[in-house]
Amino acid sequence: MRRLFNRLLPKSMRSDAVTIPVIRLHGTIMAGGGQFRPSLSLASTAGVIEKAFSYSRSPAVAISINSPGGSPVQSRLIFKRIRDLAAEKNKKVLVFVEDVAASGGYMIAVAGDEIIADPSSIVGSIGVVSASFGFPELLKKIGVERRVHTAGKNKAVLDPFKPEKKEDIEKLKALQLEVHETFIDLVRERRGKTLRDDPDLFTGQFWTGKKGLELGLVDALGDMRQVLKDRYGPKTRLVLVSPPRGFFARRLGFFGGRAPSQMAAEAAHGLFDAAEERALWSRFGL
Repeated sequence: MRRLFNRLLPKSMRSDAVTIPVIRLHGTIMAGGGQFRPSLSLASTAGVIEKAFSYSRSPAVAISINSPGGSPVQSRLIFKRIRDLAAEKNKKVLVFVEDVAASGGYMIAVAGDEIIADPSSIVGSIGVVSASFGFPELLKKIGVERRVHTAGKNKAVLDPFKPEKKEDIEKLKALQLEVHETFIDLVRERRGKTLRDDPDLFTGQFWTGKKGLELGLVDALGDMRQVLKDRYGPKTRLVLVSPPRGFFARRLGFFGGRAPSQMAAEAAHGLFDAAEERALWSRFGL
């Protein structure tokens, strides 16, 4: 309403304050998610991203990132949506790193025309990791016989209840190398002019924002509010763009009208995903 009112006023009476829409991309990156385990994916972020870029009079979109990574596919999809809209709407993208923008979080961060980090934040971790558990002796101890029948010799690759095979590990590593190369190419494409020549740059190593500035992983150190006001004037307004909530979510709150059995299943599934999520954050001391 305020923006509409401002447009109706004569130019001499309009506010000269610049409005900058702000998106907060905080959390692990993975497909799915729910009330018990919110996460970042294209599905969960597309709405706020598109809404932020719809501010026609804003010269830029600011993105706050705090993520230890996760799915490389969802990371790249979010990255691409940001870049596609930046080109379509002719907007500058300013990314601000809070605690961490690592692995997939850093992949999203390079969607920014500039990356500004807190000096004590964590950036980098340009690599690929797969983690799981193995229980080859567990079933024998509890007296359970596992029966797996497949059509295709590779359908039971890396079964956690079977001993690892050398050829299976080699296949997984080959796949990881391909994903890693895609990640490296994307970083080089977006930041090739600023990156320093460091042998550890693409090894999965991570650094503070201060060191990241030296390596060319970020462009400056600072915080969102001060940087935007210094750049666009002291009257600059920061508007947080939040995801919309549906009718039932507003009326019924947290439970969203779901059946108790559905909630219980989601909660149980969330326990396993929470362990994976906790492991991602703990790598960076968070």
